[in-house]
Amino acid sequence: MTEVKQQGQVFKRHAIFWGAVLAIFIVFLFLFRSILLPFFAGMALAYFLDPVADRLERWGLSRMMATIVILVSFLVIFVLSLIVILPIVFTQAGDFIVKIPDYVVTLQTMLTSPDSHWMPDWIAAELPDIRQNSVRLLQQAAGFLATLIQQLWNSGLALLDILSLFIVTPVVAFYLLLDWDRMVAKVDSWIPRQHLMTVRSLAREIDLSIAGFVRGQGSLCLILGLYYGVLLSISGLNFGLLIGLFAGMISFVPYVGSMVGLVLAVGVALVQFWPDYVWVAVIACIFFSGQFLEGNILQPKLVGSSVGLHPVWLMFALLAFGVLFGFVGLLVAVPLAAAIGVLVRFALSRYLDSALYHGPPKTIGAPHGGFLIEPDLDFRKKGD
Repeated sequence: MTEVKQQGQVFKRHAIFWGAVLAIFIVFLFLFRSILLPFFAGMALAYFLDPVADRLERWGLSRMMATIVILVSFLVIFVLSLIVILPIVFTQAGDFIVKIPDYVVTLQTMLTSPDSHWMPDWIAAELPDIRQNSVRLLQQAAGFLATLIQQLWNSGLALLDILSLFIVTPVVAFYLLLDWDRMVAKVDSWIPRQHLMTVRSLAREIDLSIAGFVRGQGSLCLILGLYYGVLLSISGLNFGLLIGLFAGMISFVPYVGSMVGLVLAVGVALVQFWPDYVWVAVIACIFFSGQFLEGNILQPKLVGSSVGLHPVWLMFALLAFGVLFGFVGLLVAVPLAAAIGVLVRFALSRYLDSALYHGPPKTIGAPHGGFLIEPDLDFRKKGD
């Protein structure tokens, strides 16, 4: 009984300590959320590029030279994209916002016109009611979509003010990438020795989950964005680059990016190409081929099955941290969601192996002469 009480006290002290650490971290994020962006961006960049630095070290470069080569290459690519791609995207975004009402009205006219030969007779008979309801729904949807895109556009313009801080991000990324291995070893030295193997095991699982998502899913989103943007632009679709990049960037939630991109692209294609339905089918096939590429090639190769982030949990984490901490919350949402998922699975496995789940051993017979019966752990495998 004394040993059980001591274990309970130790557990209580640990719970209080780590609860206090979590509370301090949340308060820190809340108080300094307006200045943390370049630091978290630099940390994410260093984490993303650390495997590349390790590989360059294996090829014979020093850690300093590997860090310099990686960051210079990254900055060159970033500046070129900033000069070449972003002006086109911002121009298309502005034009798209202006033309949303016209596109919605044109789609509404096409769908409810009595001259639509593809419409069945039983639907045409109800056409007046359909037209009235569709006008109301489309007006509401157009208002919501225009407001949402305008807010995103304003946020994008606000982010331009943060470009002045981009000089901080490469500096932070440089020092973190240079000292990454030493920092990991230092943190490892702080771990309580009696829990060293457990913490290392959890850390490896968290790293695997975060790396699978941040590096794997991030690369997948970038490839899909370029794939959709280039093919839609080649097909001649208005705002093709904007729609393609947007669909790729939100593909971190499975199926959402492709579905949203498909709806936007087909809607624009109907207005632009109809009645030449062949080009509308071509636009749809681009997204279907992107889904095939993602599901059969990119997802298994880049991400694999080790991420362990359910789409619903991911969306909740992004919305929750985004509301609480703004753009900084979006940056830390995925790593924290992955870490919380690993810790919850670990706690659940401990619970399923504990007496709290199985119950205490049962005794049969007299108090001093009875014998123990272990809980039946295989009851789920047996029949009635």
